[in-house]
Amino acid sequence: MKLVVQVKLVPTPEQASALEATLHACNRAATYASQVAFAKHLKDRNGLQKEVYAELKATFGLSAQPVVRVVKKVVDAYATLKANLQAGNLGPPTSKRHCRAVGSPIGFRPEAAQPFDDRCLSWQYDARTVSVWTVDGRMKGIRFACSPDQLKTLVQYRKGESDLVQRGRKWFLIATCDIPDPKVYEPADWIGVDRGIVNLATTSDGANHQGRRLSRYRRWQARKRAELQQKQTRSATRRLARRAQKERRHATHVNHRISKEIVSVAQRTGRGIAVEALGGIRERVRLRGDQRGTLSSWPFHQLGHHLAYKARKAGVPFMEVDAAYTSQRCPRCGHTERANRPDRDHFRCRRCGLAGPADVVAGVNVRDRARSAWAFVTMPVPHPG
Repeated sequence: MKLVVQVKLVPTPEQASALEATLHACNRAATYASQVAFAKHLKDRNGLQKEVYAELKATFGLSAQPVVRVVKKVVDAYATLKANLQAGNLGPPTSKRHCRAVGSPIGFRPEAAQPFDDRCLSWQYDARTVSVWTVDGRMKGIRFACSPDQLKTLVQYRKGESDLVQRGRKWFLIATCDIPDPKVYEPADWIGVDRGIVNLATTSDGANHQGRRLSRYRRWQARKRAELQQKQTRSATRRLARRAQKERRHATHVNHRISKEIVSVAQRTGRGIAVEALGGIRERVRLRGDQRGTLSSWPFHQLGHHLAYKARKAGVPFMEVDAAYTSQRCPRCGHTERANRPDRDHFRCRRCGLAGPADVVAGVNVRDRARSAWAFVTMPVPHPG
């Protein structure tokens, strides 16, 4: 499986200046190559490289291998745009967003990440330094900081490109690591996980990871955003961007903590993890205006992604099941009715009288569906008589 490891660079002022000049030069070159690709309809790597190779070296001061990385970055950007258009992520062909995307070449910010391969960037793990090609020559001895676990992962599994990233005045390297998948064990049972807005995750065991603190934090951030948006100054715009990044990091930390706890419980008890398949929920649900912001900032997709990759890394079975009526179905008698859930927090079956917290009941239904699905998948194939 592919994992990324992010380490922080600690360059000297001279090294930081060289890195910044390199990043700006590469992105100016990428913008120029993108304009050529758009004008001449060159979306394949070989054709674009033949067209712009000499120009990028002569005009932007890049060496041969950085030119190759720049061309690949441009081609990958257009491939991503094509995939988004085909998936409908940019709206119908008549929408303004779709027209803007296809009507102009892709541009690259001066601080956009730049990939480097092993010819342009080398790691010295014992000294905790890297050597990077820059427009001012090879810059050696740039220190980096990471945890012991990250360093161990880099030494054993790093493979492929590393991205140079600038965030504010800080520098990072994001390395790709190819970790072998552990063998998935046969689950003794399943843990059903119900995801929601008020309760971010509720398991069939009754463990409840509430989202009230996160909701309060986001409401507070929304008020601060509204105050800054009213000022309409450049300083307010910069502070808005920093607040957005801080809020995103906070939600990601909460999701990491919840998913890590659920996966550890499943691994310790020899069970698998089952979640609801909630793809396309924004298209299926119609909301009031005051609910749209809450749903748009709902981190359920990220939580599911964290659960999936952490379970895979630990060798824990993971499964997505049908989400239809999990909060309205009685797990004891199977009766399904909207009236079984009179309000958000409570469940009471109209037929057999089973009552309990609604999210726990939904988690139990998810667990039961995982049991049935796993039994069907692992059922021996009958031999023809």
